Amino acid sequence: MSTSIRPATLADVPAILRLVEDLAEYEKARHEVEATEEHLRAALFPEDGATSTFAHVAEVDGQVVGMAVWFLSFSTWTGTSGIWLEDLYVDPAHRGSGLGHGLLRALAQVCRDRGYRRLEWWVLNWNTPSIGFYESLGAQPQSEWTTYRLDGDALAALAGATGGA
Repeated sequence: MSTSIRPATLADVPAILRLVEDLAEYEKARHEVEATEEHLRAALFPEDGATSTFAHVAEVDGQVVGMAVWFLSFSTWTGTSGIWLEDLYVDPAHRGSGLGHGLLRALAQVCRDRGYRRLEWWVLNWNTPSIGFYESLGAQPQSEWTTYRLDGDALAALAGATGGA
């Protein structure tokens, strides 16, 4: 069995979308996935301008079975960029094989090579297998922070607000 971790290519987009859908199914939110191959192509491999979204994939015998989709963050406190890991997913049949660890190691190497000071992500509170995995790597939960989100009608309402700064 041959395994590899590498930056994604345009040819990986269909597999990445499949993994996104599989992750959403695992997280009981498949109905929320609106992304298409076209969306992912435009985000990961834009025809004009620089990309702001990146991906690494894990392969077994030439088949993509895992992904890490990420983008740059910035810390005003450190004055440096970092990586925000949007999604990490490995097919269930390949979990425990080191591919998730390899994907995170690849991102840690990007951080090291580029002088980024942070690799961050979030995990659902009920996802204890992932929490255990992350903590085994030395990751620490940032429980003093609460995540907020504006979307849908609330986002539209705020965007339509006038006045103020």
